[in-house]
Amino acid sequence: MNQKVIITGSRGIAAGLAQALNERKYEIYLIGGEKSDCEALEKSCSNIVGFSPIDLRDEKQTEEAFAQAISKLKGLDHVVSIVGGSGRSFGDGAIEDITKSAWDKTLELNLTTAFLTAREAIKYFKSNGPGSLTLTSSALAISPSPEHFKTHAYAAAKGAINTLVTTLSSTYLDKNIRINAVSPSLVATPMAARAAENKIISEFTSRKQPLIGNQLPVENVVSGYIYLIENPAVTGQILEIDGGWSAISGV
Repeated sequence: MNQKVIITGSRGIAAGLAQALNERKYEIYLIGGEKSDCEALEKSCSNIVGFSPIDLRDEKQTEEAFAQAISKLKGLDHVVSIVGGSGRSFGDGAIEDITKSAWDKTLELNLTTAFLTAREAIKYFKSNGPGSLTLTSSALAISPSPEHFKTHAYAAAKGAINTLVTTLSSTYLDKNIRINAVSPSLVATPMAARAAENKIISEFTSRKQPLIGNQLPVENVVSGYIYLIENPAVTGQILEIDGGWSAISGV
């Protein structure tokens, strides 16, 4: 029987993961993201059984989307939470400059979406498990770059996701529910376009991620999600995929 997975998101890493899992014959349901992106993925991936391009910050929409996904998939084995993004457009930056509104919106986009996704996944797995939940953190949670990425609300949200992995994996170990996260640095996705187009940040990236010398290809990060999904002996782990970012200080 094919494994059944919910992925939150529809472009960048989420799209790459959907394509990779489609090749591995997973049955896939997409939640969140853009309708046009979901439609394009559905056309190219025969094992996508449906999508709900909802706002994952909305509790009711998320509950309804999970119910629909589980119904369409006829069960659930894995959930991967990828939806999130920069809070710069809200006003995220140095903490002395962040308004409460910017703080709230950045955490809603990155932490509330992960919370609601985790809650709905664990509610299902507690009664129907085993299962795996994979969240998405960031290198900035533990390896800051204050010169170029002084976005303190975003870093706080991703740090909280790391804590969720630790506490949830311990809490639900006896239910055989595995909880992990992938923690990438700069990845070649639409979210990182600003950094890719900035010559100074691009030069910084080549020094900070020397194993790649550029932004990480999406497939390097996707392979980490697949490892966490498919290895039944792994839980409570934050898998850093960063091209050397966290191993280098002073850059």
